[in-house]
Amino acid sequence: MKVVAINGSPRKGGNTEIMLNAVLEPIKAAGIETKIIQVGGQNIHGCRGCWACQKLLNRKCVFNDDILNDILEDLFSADAIIFGTPSYFANMTPELKALIDRAGVIALANGKLFKHKVGAAVIAERRGGGSFIQASIHEMMLMSEMIIPGSTYWNFGFGRDKGEISADAEAMANMKNLGENILMLIQKLNA
Repeated sequence: MKVVAINGSPRKGGNTEIMLNAVLEPIKAAGIETKIIQVGGQNIHGCRGCWACQKLLNRKCVFNDDILNDILEDLFSADAIIFGTPSYFANMTPELKALIDRAGVIALANGKLFKHKVGAAVIAERRGGGSFIQASIHEMMLMSEMIIPGSTYWNFGFGRDKGEISADAEAMANMKNLGENILMLIQKLNA
């Protein structure tokens, strides 16, 4: 089994990554392979709507001028995917949006490659935007027939400065609980 977390924040080692690591902690402790992929701050562009992926059916984007094709097989082979992002004007980072749009279309075109995978959204915010971002990410997951676990609260944490999120005890406990729920689901789905 394998769980992949996508860090949509351009700030490596920042609040989003801290939260993703907290989610992955109980999964790693159970001996499950985990991986964090840094997307924020990387070269990735949005979907161009050419629909070549629906004709080629090769699990790739026809445009190979950024990091997307290097990430796709990690996503397609994962049992669970966690998308993490800070709130940028009440929305996810443009890098994460580009990944979700393009990977989502490619997955659908190639036989619903995200179907029955566990999926979760994790959002670091200073004041707000988390509900909208979570809903947007969940829409893609639901359209892809993914399974979204609950937790003790919405998967948000509050903090602006690097590392500040660690002081949000409720968020950090929620991330651990989310990781435990993801672990339970993938174990049951793979039994």
